[in-house]
Amino acid sequence: MLYALLLAPLTGALINGLLISTGLLRRAARTSPEFEERASAIIASLSVLAAAVCAAVAAHGVYRGEILTLTLFEWFSSGSLSVAFSFVLDRLSAVMALVITFVGFLIHVYSAGYMKGDRATPRYFALLGLFVFFMLTLVLGSGFVVMFAGWEGVGFVSYLLIGFWFNDEEKARAGRKAFIVNRVGDFGFLLGMFLIFTMFGSLEFSDVFAAAPGAREGVLTAACLLLFFGAAGKSAQFPLHVWLPDAMAGPTPVSALIHAATMVTAGIYMVARCSALFSAAPVAQYVVLTVAVFTALGAACAALSQTDIKKALAYSTVSQLGFMFMAAGAGAGAVAVFHLVTHAFFKALLFLGAGSVIHSLGGVQDMGRMGGLRRAMPVTAWTFLAGTLAISGVPFFAGFFSKDSILAAVYDGGFTIHWGAGVLAAMLTAFYMTRVYVRVFEGRPGADTAGAHESPPVMTVPLVCLALLSVFGGLLSVPHFLSGALPVGEEFLARFLEPVTGAAPYHQGGLSHYALAVISTVVAFAGVASALVVYTRGRGIRERAERIPSVMGAKGFSRSGFRLDEFYNSVFVEPFRQFSRDFAAFDISVVDGAVNGAAWLAKRLAGVFSLFQTGLARAYVAAMAAFVVALVFVALKV
Repeated sequence: MLYALLLAPLTGALINGLLISTGLLRRAARTSPEFEERASAIIASLSVLAAAVCAAVAAHGVYRGEILTLTLFEWFSSGSLSVAFSFVLDRLSAVMALVITFVGFLIHVYSAGYMKGDRATPRYFALLGLFVFFMLTLVLGSGFVVMFAGWEGVGFVSYLLIGFWFNDEEKARAGRKAFIVNRVGDFGFLLGMFLIFTMFGSLEFSDVFAAAPGAREGVLTAACLLLFFGAAGKSAQFPLHVWLPDAMAGPTPVSALIHAATMVTAGIYMVARCSALFSAAPVAQYVVLTVAVFTALGAACAALSQTDIKKALAYSTVSQLGFMFMAAGAGAGAVAVFHLVTHAFFKALLFLGAGSVIHSLGGVQDMGRMGGLRRAMPVTAWTFLAGTLAISGVPFFAGFFSKDSILAAVYDGGFTIHWGAGVLAAMLTAFYMTRVYVRVFEGRPGADTAGAHESPPVMTVPLVCLALLSVFGGLLSVPHFLSGALPVGEEFLARFLEPVTGAAPYHQGGLSHYALAVISTVVAFAGVASALVVYTRGRGIRERAERIPSVMGAKGFSRSGFRLDEFYNSVFVEPFRQFSRDFAAFDISVVDGAVNGAAWLAKRLAGVFSLFQTGLARAYVAAMAAFVVALVFVALKV
């Protein structure tokens, strides 16, 4: 089953990449581009569906208590280090595999409609299938090395997908930016792996986690911080989050798959997988919590002023990833995975809904040019509303249960200030997401909405499926929520994951969980109501609200992501470019000058000596005679 789970998407990717994308099928069977487009979509979708079925069957065995292992071969060995290319399907990797394959399948089906007419569609589906394969490698790896292989694989394929339309320099630049920033984080991940091997003599999860309680806390803290640095790069946490908003340059389904449901959650998965390490390093956990709160709140503030619909969702993703790391930093890794699952549902829905709008409007992404689309696109509008209510934390949508679980875990851990900041971030989330919905689907029609129409069923059916998951996904935690004894999610999913992530520390605080749930509910409704008042009660209120952040340039500061790109450009990029220019000038003037000068001198000397190489025998005899006379003359003088 693990063989099939891994090889199904890889097989589809190889068929699309080697047979269809290269033109071999066209030359052999004289097929049309339209046939190749449809064939690549069907092959890719069926291969991921097959993987999803395998994941479901394997997960059922895991639910019954089995742990599936697969060792293919010994990858390499050096000294005491021996690394096998092996995979393990336990409870955590089973949940991740289900999310990757089922959400990935829906996105593949949606892509068939979204990419229609693009001549590079076979290449797109080849890359999409390859990405699913590497993501499965990441979550199924039995140790840090195999995980890192998948980690780098998804990083490379995401670079190709973000810059898919590479003829556009801006899109190509976005792909390079994502690749470079992720490599910065990966450097920390590598150092963490080296430190772990130094401590434990192994990089297999089973060996490392078993020995973690006896490790020196200081060294273990350093290793965990390095691992988190790698997770911050992959999962877009401050200060390495700058790549994700620009990554919206790729096709919108890529944003839904890579930047909502899979790759950006790899850091969450890694930290949850390493719960045994982080729980033994409380300082590292506190750093994770603090950075996560800062990221969640800062990204929510940045999302308030975005005018590009995809960038608003991108900053929303950064903020929601911050919420997941908040749970991991509070010691509730299972709750982080719970929000990862629900976020995959509603954020994939929101991105695909945005893609449906962009597809209908011919590529328009500016929300200022949208409006009133609910009448022209009812299915997209209602499903987008379901995703908006879910991410806003409105009862009883999926996001309410998972986000309330996070805030409860942070509060129960005694981190009151962090909890307050998380509550504020949750309110801002409800506000800016309602703002997005109202500006796109309600009010007067915008300047570019004249030809708006509903997307075809191949795009709307995945939207409906994801909307149902966004509405009912929170049922994973309803039984225990009704009991009110522990944070939401502890009944089913958290207890299911407890053998892997460990039990979350629970300390009854000053407020009961019911009180915390009421606060979360009030906050969600306050954010939604505020946005409705601002954006539906007349242009005057809206204009005044839009002018409020403009005071002292705050609006531009927020829209630019707090000028971090400018900061990095000034501190790192431009100095490096200037150094490169200076070094190039040194290379041309000094290094090349020395080499070219030596060549020039040799050439001049050769020109002088060539005067004596006439090829005439009488000249050589005369020269010899003159030389003999000169020798005799010198000898007589001496």
